[in-house]
Amino acid sequence: MAGKKHSSLDRVLGRLDTLDSVNLANLVQRLARERGVFEDIFNTLQEGVLIIDADGVIEYANQAAHPLIGLREEELTRVTLWRLVPGLRASLESALDDSVKGSPVATREIELTYPEARVVRLYLVPFQAEGRGAERRFAVILTDITRDKQTTEARIESERTSSILLLAAGVAHELGNPLNSLTIHLQLIERRLKKLKAAKDKDSEALAESIRVCQGEVQRLDGIITNFLEAIRPRPPDLAETHLTEVLAEVLNFQHNELEDRGITVEAELPESLPVILADRNQLKQVFFNLIKNAMEAMEPGGALRMRTWSDDEFVFLSFGDTGSGIKQEDLVKLFQPYQTTKVGGSGLGLMIVQRILRAHGGQIGIESNPGVGTVVTVQFPRRDRRVRMLT
Repeated sequence: MAGKKHSSLDRVLGRLDTLDSVNLANLVQRLARERGVFEDIFNTLQEGVLIIDADGVIEYANQAAHPLIGLREEELTRVTLWRLVPGLRASLESALDDSVKGSPVATREIELTYPEARVVRLYLVPFQAEGRGAERRFAVILTDITRDKQTTEARIESERTSSILLLAAGVAHELGNPLNSLTIHLQLIERRLKKLKAAKDKDSEALAESIRVCQGEVQRLDGIITNFLEAIRPRPPDLAETHLTEVLAEVLNFQHNELEDRGITVEAELPESLPVILADRNQLKQVFFNLIKNAMEAMEPGGALRMRTWSDDEFVFLSFGDTGSGIKQEDLVKLFQPYQTTKVGGSGLGLMIVQRILRAHGGQIGIESNPGVGTVVTVQFPRRDRRVRMLT
């Protein structure tokens, strides 16, 4: 390829057939030394590093990766990551699909129970070696965040007061304008009511308009307060047998007009035979409403919202794919933090609430995004007959 730089080793390998036995032995020793240097580098890392193929077969694992996933040295040959971390493959399905445009970077947080209980953050980055017909591979970076999680949970109680005060300050600011508007219009209503006693229906239309304005402001206040309460005081789910596709259909019916107004087409692959899950129907609606709303606001008119459901022996999955602007990688890791938003005018609470609801259901959420291409959000719920706690 024009302009490509070649190392001295590349040049030697290019005339491998011309080497005599002495030079060939020297080359083998040199390769062994260089491999040893790279392995020493990788083995000094605290993060686990894996190289896997498209089928999840582990081709390389550094020393830090072995204890994280319970991999013994002698097991490295032909062992798959999916066997060591059940449920992971299904949640990464869209990131593993080589037909998907671009190369999405996927991130997950998973709770492992073997060889010991720990929480691990996983990054999956696709790459492809040079040359025609080169196979697609993935670098998997594993970080043990158990202590960080424990520290965070221990800190929650001490930070609760300051967090509530911070939220309250934001809510108070948001409530100011609608409350002023309500006050003004209620005063107008009061004055016009006095006039109507004498003039009968003379100002009835103006009065009706003022009432409509008040109703709209009250609805806006209700939405702000609801988000505020959900963020600081999430209630436990009232679990019952639930058909996921039925709840999704109700939400889509509710949002139909807005989708149509925005010129967004909906493509859904929703099999009727999907297993039943245990869920709080109202909280499930809140999850779907938030995710569809985010997808809509990320797209221009003419965009497409693609939804798909599937299941395996343990989980039921639902993915929402949009053709929007996508999310930068530096923003991707902050999405579940409060007040972190990529939308103008966004509160930064929606995905935090979604994450809390999913955790309470024993489920998880994963996001893959390509800037300029779009975003796929996948949620998963345990099947009714198997409930395991997974974090995201």
